[in-house]
Amino acid sequence: MIRHLVLFKLNEGVERDDPRVVEGVEAFRSLDGKIPEIRFWECAWNISDRPIAYDFAINSAFDDADALRRYVEHPEHQAGVGLWREFATWVIADYAF
Repeated sequence: MIRHLVLFKLNEGVERDDPRVVEGVEAFRSLDGKIPEIRFWECAWNISDRPIAYDFAINSAFDDADALRRYVEHPEHQAGVGLWREFATWVIADYAF
């Protein structure tokens, strides 16, 4: 199994209630069930207020690297990524478990 973690940081001046952010969050929340390669899916706003904290996180799992690649290339995932590019940056970690 491959764990796929993504941490998002909203750009300076962008708030959680910004309509673009609301649309981006919904785009990612809706992926579970749309992309068959997803084995585990959760995403949520970070509750920490520490200055080094990121704002939003995705924690997901896939059977193998090929399944993860198919997910990354899937049009629904790419549509969500396109939305988030407008208002955030992110870091990713993928590891086998």
